[in-house]
Amino acid sequence: MVDDSSYPWPLGPPNAANFDLPSSARVYDFLLGGTSHGAVDRMMGRDLARAEPLVVSIVRENRSFLRRAVTYLAYAGIDQFLDLGSGIPTMGNTHEVARRVVPDARVAYVDIDPVAVAHGELLIGASASGVSVTQADMRYPDKVLAAPAVTDVLDFSRPVGVLMFSVLQHVSPDHDPGGVVDEFVARVVPGSALAVSHLTGDDPRIDIDAICGPTRAYPNGRATPRSAAELAELVDGIELVDPGLVYAAQWRPEARRHRGPLDEPCCGHRAAVGFVPA
Repeated sequence: MVDDSSYPWPLGPPNAANFDLPSSARVYDFLLGGTSHGAVDRMMGRDLARAEPLVVSIVRENRSFLRRAVTYLAYAGIDQFLDLGSGIPTMGNTHEVARRVVPDARVAYVDIDPVAVAHGELLIGASASGVSVTQADMRYPDKVLAAPAVTDVLDFSRPVGVLMFSVLQHVSPDHDPGGVVDEFVARVVPGSALAVSHLTGDDPRIDIDAICGPTRAYPNGRATPRSAAELAELVDGIELVDPGLVYAAQWRPEARRHRGPLDEPCCGHRAAVGFVPA
């Protein structure tokens, strides 16, 4: 149980578009070095970094995992992606990464944060055909999959890469994260793929309370860390590719010319990629 008592942040009302409160998408953007955030998001980000200095490497390694996972799937033949909880567009977005391999790859971005969606529409605009941005709550797969901007871009009669990068931790136990994953997987054809990263609750090298405590202020879902065993249940039934469910930094890492302190493979997230069996 995370102790909230030492944090000054107010409790964010569920599903509120309250710009006086920090949001996970905007704080994430700040920690990545982006520009699409406000003063309250910077305050939260700095509080998190002071409380747990590894938080910056955590979000950067998650972004690096996105790049490696999408690249792998594109080379494996996946040419359309549903990016759930996509956040605020910054350099190295899913469609940019996928199109380095498959120039006409199609991507439907989905996020609950209205600011993230507005920035996505502005930054992507009409310049990227085959790419859409939708405001929707991934906790309700039927509504996501029926959204016009999703159905206009993705052909669900063909394999789709379903992406859940650092978003399932914002689905509380009350909203059944396993059921959410199962519903999306059930709605795509065999040969589709699932890529997941999730804040882990049993990495002894990070102070998980320091990270999760302040996130009670997020209007759309505080962070709920989960253990390796709990995460394995979320991807049960998916045929995981090597190396399976591991820390994000350990999933098919790229060779690095120089090593430094950010190479420590804790990074707070566990991650996995796999395919939907026939």
